[in-house]
Amino acid sequence: MPRFSKHPISPRINPVEPPYDAETAAALEALGPPIALFRIFARSPERARGIHGWGRYYLSRQSALDLRHRELVIDRTTVRCGAEYEWGIHTAVFTAKAGLDTDQVRSIVTGDADDACWTDPADRAVLRAVDALCGTNDLTDDQWHDLADAIGDEASVDLLLLCGWYHAISFVARALRLPLEPDTPAFTDYRP
Repeated sequence: MPRFSKHPISPRINPVEPPYDAETAAALEALGPPIALFRIFARSPERARGIHGWGRYYLSRQSALDLRHRELVIDRTTVRCGAEYEWGIHTAVFTAKAGLDTDQVRSIVTGDADDACWTDPADRAVLRAVDALCGTNDLTDDQWHDLADAIGDEASVDLLLLCGWYHAISFVARALRLPLEPDTPAFTDYRP
């Protein structure tokens, strides 16, 4: 489970700062708002372009995962990885859009799929799958069948890839010590 901390930290690598050259500006524009993570990626415009291609699929309607399940995967994965930075961004931007309430956000941070706030079997299957992947790097046959029965085969494959992708994002955010973005929550905001 996550380490609960909200203390100032300094990044190990400084993100690019404006004014940006044309290539960097174009790479950043494609990624989205100029948060620290994207500005780290944009230190290499080639890297930023590659990451944009991956993110464009998973953060769009092209993915077989609906918005709610996508955010459950991202939020739970980043919590399990202790990536408060990335979790905070997704919680601030997507909680309401994904239809998650305060009890559910708290459960993502400190609870599990058996908490009373999870009444939809598909939500529970998604959370259990993420916990299994984060804990064992695998799904048992029963876990796979529960997941595929709940959200379908294609969404299940997208879940596997998205969970893995957000492990990578979490590694970057944590290892580079990215401080929380302004107006984003911390894990401590959702402790009981």
